[in-house]
Amino acid sequence: MPSSPPEPAPGAPRPGHGVYSISVAAELVGLGVQNLRLYEARGLLQPQRTAGGTRRYSADDLVRLRRIGDLLGAGLNLAGIDMVLDLEAQNAALREHHEPSRRAGRDQGRP
Repeated sequence: MPSSPPEPAPGAPRPGHGVYSISVAAELVGLGVQNLRLYEARGLLQPQRTAGGTRRYSADDLVRLRRIGDLLGAGLNLAGIDMVLDLEAQNAALREHHEPSRRAGRDQGRP
């Protein structure tokens, strides 16, 4: 039986729920506001928008922004980062898809 992700602490925002303004998000991840706008323009992330068009970043967006910062620090350019993030997402999807069969194999004594 797949385990569900842990519930957020009472009063904490859900991981995918946009609550942080662009300036707060930039400060939390140590990047400039213009960088966040650039990453959005390049398709590296898509923050939620209010009805008035204001960007709202979620905890998941902050994790992604930190990963982008790590990859930049490792010397990748934005095109390379886009490819890495895409491959990581594909890898995670494949692992999730195959996990039930792997778990069933372990339950039957296979590695």
